[in-house]
This record gives sequence, C-alpha cells and structure tokens, in this order.
Amino acid sequence: MMEIDKQQQMDMHKEGYTMSIGYACLNIGTPGTKMRSVMQRNATAEKLTEMTAHNLAALEKMIDYNWKNNIKLFRISSDLIPFGSSPVNRFPWWDIHQEAFRSIGAKIEKSGMRVSFHPGQYTVLNSPTEDVVARAILELDYHNKMLEYLGVGNAHKIVLHVGGIYGDKTAAMERFAANFESLSDAVKHRLVIENDDQLYNIEEVLELANRLEIPAVFDNLHHAVNPPPAGGTDSYWTREAGKTWKEEDGKQKIHYSQQAPGKRPGAHTDTIVLDTFLTFYEKLEDKQIDIMLEVKDKNLSAVKCVNAILPEKRLSLLEKEWGRYKYTILEKSAADYQSIRTLLKDKTAYPVVEFYRLIEDALAKETLPGSAENAALHVWGYFKNNVTEKERDQFRKKLDNYRNGTGSLGTVKRQLFKLAIEHEEKYLLQSLYFYFD
Repeated sequence: MMEIDKQQQMDMHKEGYTMSIGYACLNIGTPGTKMRSVMQRNATAEKLTEMTAHNLAALEKMIDYNWKNNIKLFRISSDLIPFGSSPVNRFPWWDIHQEAFRSIGAKIEKSGMRVSFHPGQYTVLNSPTEDVVARAILELDYHNKMLEYLGVGNAHKIVLHVGGIYGDKTAAMERFAANFESLSDAVKHRLVIENDDQLYNIEEVLELANRLEIPAVFDNLHHAVNPPPAGGTDSYWTREAGKTWKEEDGKQKIHYSQQAPGKRPGAHTDTIVLDTFLTFYEKLEDKQIDIMLEVKDKNLSAVKCVNAILPEKRLSLLEKEWGRYKYTILEKSAADYQSIRTLLKDKTAYPVVEFYRLIEDALAKETLPGSAENAALHVWGYFKNNVTEKERDQFRKKLDNYRNGTGSLGTVKRQLFKLAIEHEEKYLLQSLYFYFD
C-alpha cells in the first residue's frame, strides 16, 4: 500500500491546518490512470466487466497518487462504471467488483481523503418531464451506491446543479424541492447544490439549500459570470454558503477556477495561476474549508496550490516537482530552464511562488523546433547507448522529419515514451514531458 511521505504528513497535520485542495476526475502524468469506456453495441457482460475492472484499477492508482502527494480532496468520474445506472448494464457490478471497492475505500479512509461525484448535465431533478426526473433519480441512486460500496460516510458528497428554468424559474425551483422529497434518505444526506454560470446564481441556490436543509457549494467563477443582482464578494458568499454546512456534512467545500483568457465566459484555464489563487486564498475568512480546483491540468495545479500553502516549507517538494517538469520546460525555454535550476540552488530558501511563476511562463510559450529538438536529445540520452541500430535509425529519421517539417514532434515523443517503458526508466515515466505537446 502506497503511503504519504512521513514528513509531509506531519506538515499537513500541524495544528490549525486542515484545509484540503483537490481536483476532478482525471490524472495527468501518472501511468495507468486513464479511464476507458465501451460503446453500447459492444456492451456485453464480458466487456462491461473488463472495463469496470480497468476503471477501478485506474481509480486506485489515482487514490495512491493523491495520498502520496497530499491531495485530500478528489472528485471521482461518474463514468467509473460503464452504463452504471442504465438498463444496458444489468449486471451486479457492486458484487462482482466488491473487493476492488473495498480496497479503494480503505485507502480513502486511511488517508483521510474526501471524495465526491458531480453528475452531468443530463441529471435534471427539476425537469417538467417525468421520465427525465425518473432518470435523474436513478442516476443519483447510482452515485450513492458507488459511495456506499466504497464504505465512506455522508461527508463524501454528490454535487448537483439545480437544473433548467423552463420559462418559470419559481415553478422550476418548486419542482426541484418537490422532487427532492422523492429521493431516498441516503441520497438526501449526500446531496449538495451548486450555483451555475447561466441560470441559478448563488443567492437563489442558497434560498433552495436553506429551504431543503442541505449544503450549498459556492463556485467563484460561476459567480463571476452569473452574479445575483445585489452582487457580493467571493468572501461574502463563501461565508453565506458555509452556514448551510452542518457538522455531519463535513467541512465546507467550494469550487475554485479561473477564467481562460479569450475563451467564452466560464471557460476554465489550462492551469491555476498561483499568484491569483493565493490572493483568493488570503481573503478567505475560514482557511479550513475544502477547495475543489476545476482546471484542465487537474492534479498538477492541485499539487502546486498544496505546496504553496503548506505550513512547513521544504525545498525537497519543489525539487520533486522540478524532476517532473524539467524536460517540458527545456522543450519550451532553455532560459527558463536555467533560471529554475539557479533558483533551486539556494537550499535554505523556499521560492514556491517564483518557481511556479517560471513554470507557468514557460508553459505558456510556443514550442519552437530548436528547443523541442534539444529536449528530445536530452531524453534520448537515457537510451542512446542501449538501443538497437534499428531503434537508433528510427529516432534519427523521426527527428530529421520533425526538423524539416515533414514529421511531428508527437511522433518523436511517442518513440521516446516507448523506449522509456521498455528500459523501465522510472524517472522519465514520472516525467510530464510525454504529456505536453
């Protein structure tokens, strides 16, 4: 069983530090964590069992990663069980895979991790169409069943948007409240509602949450795009949402994201800009709440934010990060690569903001052929003395093709990744080099 670094574990449990920062559904850079799906026409008993077993194994690897990296908050993908709430999957997956559920749940409990689900846009509890509501109830039951078979308590939540307006928002909210009463008690105790970026602002969500006596999640970017007429700061609405969380619900949880420049309102950034996050964090009145990051680079931003707010500052955390990023940064900018190496030479400092600022700046740059070739040759250096002549010729040809514009960088990196697997180069396999184009 994978366990968290002991010193880091002590740091996380220092008096007064109980905040958790997490990410949603997918893990970047950890082999074996990719979820798989199956088309309905191929959804045989054998294929569904195979895909479910694969996805549970992938989830367990993500839980291991989270535990090792101080990530105590994680949203599990709703697609964990292919066709989990559909008549297409009539097999008792909860019994067939009970050992896997038990193993994963034990790690979640032992690590102190908190998990959740966030059913998608088609789970609409306030629809005026009875079939849609019936389907939503089945979907919520499915999510609750997964949490129950993991063996986790009611602090592990199911987050849901209120739904549509259908021409009459008041009636739609009344319908949500009425249909809420049709849910099982188990689902009611787990359900949390969230403000969205188009229809229901935080004030309306809190009105419904208080009426139903269930918690509300405040989403800062949704609020920025769809604020109530009275406005109100993030700090104010975070505090108001916090009043809906009872002791049995666990710590208050919020969603945090940043607006992607030049994209539609509400679009998430590729990475969390650390300076902006820290400004938001410093304004929080309650530093103990849980923050779910919604961002494209998932766990990478989560680790970044965790490292930035740890009470005990240890350079080894940044050195570990540098080991994963270094060839990606070299591919983008040799100057930034050297700047980070220089920054980490002072073993008495903890330049976390400067470190991640340089990484963010480098990743935002265009990949130029000369820099990409330089990085590829550095990675090639791990194998060049141990490859066959055929592999050597293949690499040279692919690199030449990339250099003269007749081949892609992806082709070069795929061969390097294949070699890293064949030669069991663990340092490279943990690198992020293969996950950025």
